[in-house]
Amino acid sequence: MPLVSVLMGSESDRSYMQETMDTLEQMGIEGELKVISAHRQPNKLREYISQATANGVELFIAGAGAAAHLPGVIASLTTKPVIGIPLPTSDLKGQDSLYAIVQMPAGVPVATVAIGKAGARNAAYLAAQILGIKYPEIAEKYNEYRRQLAER
Repeated sequence: MPLVSVLMGSESDRSYMQETMDTLEQMGIEGELKVISAHRQPNKLREYISQATANGVELFIAGAGAAAHLPGVIASLTTKPVIGIPLPTSDLKGQDSLYAIVQMPAGVPVATVAIGKAGARNAAYLAAQILGIKYPEIAEKYNEYRRQLAER
């Protein structure tokens, strides 16, 4: 089972979430990409989160546009870290998503990154930082990436 579960509410979000998957791969992190809607498939989402947690998923990344409930619903179903990516899929170009994701109630946090593809990549880098606390090989990959950034 992957260390990271990456979820999106709609197939139309794939171009953004592929950025996350590609970056996870570059960091040597195993990930799994799923399409499950918090609004249209709440029971499927609840079952998936329960199974994923039981099977060793250590962190969830969720991309969501408009009302952007997916990251918050996931956070309500697990105590594992959740990273939310606001997607620019509405007329408000992701600002609505950003506000929806960052305004979680105390006790049910969702780490939130930038809107769009840069945020999708940063979600994977944040996952590498979090997982790097436990997995030295992930920490080293991320540290090497940062060294390369400094040399540009």
